Amino acid sequence: MDKETRRKILIVEDDRLIAELERDYLDANGFGAEIALTGTDGFKMAMTNDYDTILLDIMLPGMNGFDICREIRKNSNVPIIMVTAKREDIDKIRGLGLGADDYLLKPFNPAELVARVKAHINVHERLKDETRADKIEPHTITMGELEIRPEEYRVYRGGKEISLTAKEFELLLFLAENPNIVFSKDVLFERIWGFDSVGDTATVTVHINRLRQKIEEDASAPKYIVTVWGAGYKFKV
Repeated sequence: MDKETRRKILIVEDDRLIAELERDYLDANGFGAEIALTGTDGFKMAMTNDYDTILLDIMLPGMNGFDICREIRKNSNVPIIMVTAKREDIDKIRGLGLGADDYLLKPFNPAELVARVKAHINVHERLKDETRADKIEPHTITMGELEIRPEEYRVYRGGKEISLTAKEFELLLFLAENPNIVFSKDVLFERIWGFDSVGDTATVTVHINRLRQKIEEDASAPKYIVTVWGAGYKFKV
């Protein structure tokens, strides 16, 4: 992969040694990485450049990773991987709830970091490719005011487009393509996050809650993605 076609990665990390380690491993695997040592600089770079993935620490000078993630998600669905030493479940859930696609704990295996970057870029690129593809007979899933267009990776409610991350879309599509079937959190995690061997089912819960906030008229009384207590979730038809 030459420099012109290299995928660009933004590393927002205040520990220079860790940032340079991430950059070196990414560079060795054909990526081009840029480093921001403060949250403020990282946010500015994210807003003024096109990146294929953002590696984002949480505890940063100037602007923390949670705030950066929240602001980026207002304008972009670029893959965001939180890379942090914070191990509390609440921090993981908060990061995912704000729109992060993945969560990697320090210390980490650099090879795993590269593998996750590749996996998220592949998903994101497939999303863009299928959106651009010229489909003769596009398939649409319609339920009430909800309209899902798999080939375009787009979702509409009442004619208004809803912005979803790649994982949110894949989760919604999987449930919608298997209506009225109850799936446990373990099964959903395996189907949608199969490449992430160190994750847990809290990720599923967070993404379900985010989907409900976006597609349901009343997230507290969902009519599309329904909880079957003690069993899991289903897309109700």
